[in-house]
Amino acid sequence: MAPQTRRTAFPKVLIARDSDYEQSSSGEEEEEEEEEEEEEEGPPSEEDNENEEKMEDFKDAKRKGKTPITISLKKVCKVCKRAGHEAGFKGATYIDCPMKPCFLCKMPGHTTMTCPHRVATQHGVIPAPHKNTQNPVEFIFERQLRPGIASIKPAYVIPDQVNCAAIRYHSRRVTSLEFHPTYNHILLSGDKKGQLGVWDFAKVHEKTVYGNIHSCILNNMRFSPANDGTIYCASSDGTVSCTDLETGISTSLMNLNPDGWQGPASWRMLYGMDINSDKGAVLVADNFGFLYLVDTRTNSRTGKAIMIHKKGSKVVGLHCNPVQPDLLLSCGNDHFARLWDMRRLEAGSALYNLEHRRVVNSAYFSPLSGSKILTTSQDNRLRIWDSIFGNLDSPSREIVHSHDFNRHLTPFRAEWDPKDPSESLAVIGHYISENFNGTALHPIDFIDINTGHLVAEVMDPNITTISPVNKLHPRDDVLATGSSRSLFIWRPKEKLDVAEQLDARKIIVFGGDGKKRRKKYRDEDDDDSDDDKFTFKGKNVKVKKSEKQTTRYSRKAKR
Repeated sequence: MAPQTRRTAFPKVLIARDSDYEQSSSGEEEEEEEEEEEEEEGPPSEEDNENEEKMEDFKDAKRKGKTPITISLKKVCKVCKRAGHEAGFKGATYIDCPMKPCFLCKMPGHTTMTCPHRVATQHGVIPAPHKNTQNPVEFIFERQLRPGIASIKPAYVIPDQVNCAAIRYHSRRVTSLEFHPTYNHILLSGDKKGQLGVWDFAKVHEKTVYGNIHSCILNNMRFSPANDGTIYCASSDGTVSCTDLETGISTSLMNLNPDGWQGPASWRMLYGMDINSDKGAVLVADNFGFLYLVDTRTNSRTGKAIMIHKKGSKVVGLHCNPVQPDLLLSCGNDHFARLWDMRRLEAGSALYNLEHRRVVNSAYFSPLSGSKILTTSQDNRLRIWDSIFGNLDSPSREIVHSHDFNRHLTPFRAEWDPKDPSESLAVIGHYISENFNGTALHPIDFIDINTGHLVAEVMDPNITTISPVNKLHPRDDVLATGSSRSLFIWRPKEKLDVAEQLDARKIIVFGGDGKKRRKKYRDEDDDDSDDDKFTFKGKNVKVKKSEKQTTRYSRKAKR
């Protein structure tokens, strides 16, 4: 018996092409069209043929009761959704839309490539004023604290060369970094999977990753003021953990989701975190606008949750003043950074509300005096308030900087240099790629927040991924960078010892699960696709096998 085939009437697929963009430029296609025209005598026009075919297909589909499906191949702008032009991101390079303002400064009249802030970061920035204050509170503050700060601003020391690196150190992208308070060569890192890594970058090949602490993004971590072997972590799984770095044993201090996943409406995630050493409390904030306190002496939650931001908005940052710990600075998705007095902390009792135009990624007091405030907002602005005792209704300066992107990326945060006595140097990663000798790279920017000048932008031709997580060492001239799953240590090139200059740069490549990644790379902002793009072309590469994970290659070259 012959096999029977089932016949079903599928809808006809019509392809609509854009004549402006689909014209062929190849000589072979033109020759074929000429031959067809010679064979036929007096043929109708191509448009008439296409229209007749479309009408016949439409009638056939209508008789069979099927509506034709039309697939449009017209190029549509990703920004304004209109046809006729292309705009948006290709990788991390932004193509301007003629219907929208500049992506960098958000102002109309020019494109991103011709934006004056792209050429000069300090464009339009009013330098910090040098004047004597008549405010008695600030006068006392200046008299007590300023003598300990150098009056002559020393020269900046910029770590501009990759000294060592751990490639594919984490299984997912890096979300937070923290230097050890006493051991200069210990760097702690958290990732999107909730793992905690402890890396001794003096012994580059050693790798320790604790994967049993959190089940979701490790957003923040702080060392215990009383014990430098203990670290507190806040995660998007709604828990606060206390981990012993020697043993890796972790204790859960607070769990906001004891019943597990009950849907996004009830799932609480912890983002902002800091420690108040005077009160002996760990402060954490969630994605619903609430603040929680955990007592470090009893390792348990204390007091009630306090709403410090708009209900339902995410609180992404907390920072206690280094000089006056009772002052708390918070920031969130409600477009505000708020200043609080912890001695009378209650909903709606903020001392000041620092308004921004978009989401505030971070807000930090200056590290030495605690008198300045630096915020990073999604509107491509760094905002500086020169004095918390002065007028906080508007910022002292706004600096335009490219960091408006956080999809598949850890949010960009500008951080102070803790060693700078003038409290004027900040570091932040750069989103829009820049052309360096024909290579598109994403530099790390060092900015003088007093003048808006770009002090330095450091880059390595082998690092083509974006570096949103950056941390300056509190004691050494070292910069730690988290780029995708990898960690990089930067040092000043002119300060390297002769022995270090002769020695090879140590680049350790930790293998993953041993499976080859066949996924095609789409763009550089993809969370999982930009991990393997690091290709170190230099001569100084050193790789060593680990117990759990193996490296892919090993070579050592001479300088």
